[in-house]
Amino acid sequence: MLERTLRKDRTEVTFILPADTPPGPVSVVGDFNGWQPGIHTLTPRKDGKRAVTVELPGKSSHSFRYLPAGDYWFNDDSAGDQDGPNSRLHT
Repeated sequence: MLERTLRKDRTEVTFILPADTPPGPVSVVGDFNGWQPGIHTLTPRKDGKRAVTVELPGKSSHSFRYLPAGDYWFNDDSAGDQDGPNSRLHT
């Protein structure tokens, strides 16, 4: 799931997953972080889910996927758009 918070010149996008599905650490990787795992790792929050917030330029589009332990990539169906094999979000 994605949550967006609009700011003056940027959008804060929060990437959210259930606490234990998939199990283990999960990173969100995309063109905004050079597709590097570990830069944006989801962490537990009070509601029991895991999340990480990334600041992105306003009025832009970005490709991303999730990478959990075990090296298999998966998409976010709530993104609403695809870019080839990747999820696509618009700020």
